[in-house]
Amino acid sequence: MTDRIELLQAFDTLLQPERFKDHGPNGLQVEGRLQVKKIVSGVTASLALIEAAVAAQADAIFVHHGLFWRGQDGSVTGWMKKRLALLLAHDINVYAYHLPLDAHPELGNNAQLGLKLGLKALDGPSGRFGEQALGFLGQRSDGASFQSAQALADHVKNLLNRPVTLVDTAQVAIKNIAWCSGGAQGYFDAAIVAGADAFITGEISEPQAHYARECGVAFLACGHHASERYGAPAVAAQVAAQLGLAHEFIDIDNPA
Repeated sequence: MTDRIELLQAFDTLLQPERFKDHGPNGLQVEGRLQVKKIVSGVTASLALIEAAVAAQADAIFVHHGLFWRGQDGSVTGWMKKRLALLLAHDINVYAYHLPLDAHPELGNNAQLGLKLGLKALDGPSGRFGEQALGFLGQRSDGASFQSAQALADHVKNLLNRPVTLVDTAQVAIKNIAWCSGGAQGYFDAAIVAGADAFITGEISEPQAHYARECGVAFLACGHHASERYGAPAVAAQVAAQLGLAHEFIDIDNPA
């Protein structure tokens, strides 16, 4: 057992949120009971995850996508009222970390996505790219290449169990692979400059198809949620073990 303050300190020490310029508050977003015995981790603090945490008798929820974002109008109505009412009724804490959870070099979304896909980032600064150095650049852990971008797309599809959108015109072997989980399609330019043969992220927007065709670098979109399922349970499990807490990861299925 621990308390909410010690738990916050453990998450902050591990993820160092002060290093990041982010789109919302990182840390304790909703204050619940003081004593914490069990953490439920998930991707998003949705009503479904909160309901599952109540059923699991959790004292705290740890997520990548919290409740509050820059630019919200602050009204507690509709879906926000439902989520907050359930949290407050059951006195459950919510801890949310956005970019700090993406970036952690071993336990973050990008590191864990690479591990899941059998990719290893290059050592040192050459293994990072993009704004706030969130993107990872590396190769297959076994040192081999994928014969084609389609072979890489099939590999990602099989491991993540999600359809993959592929834009590829180069038709060449894929050695250097860049990746950045979630909605990081805007990092494609930086991945190209960094020397990637292919870029993996969660979403594709209209311009990326043109960049892929014009620059000869494959673009793969494998789902925002699908690419961000691995950081939250990795971080929560480590902190839970450190503090002697129970931990359960609950994945609320999302087609994104």
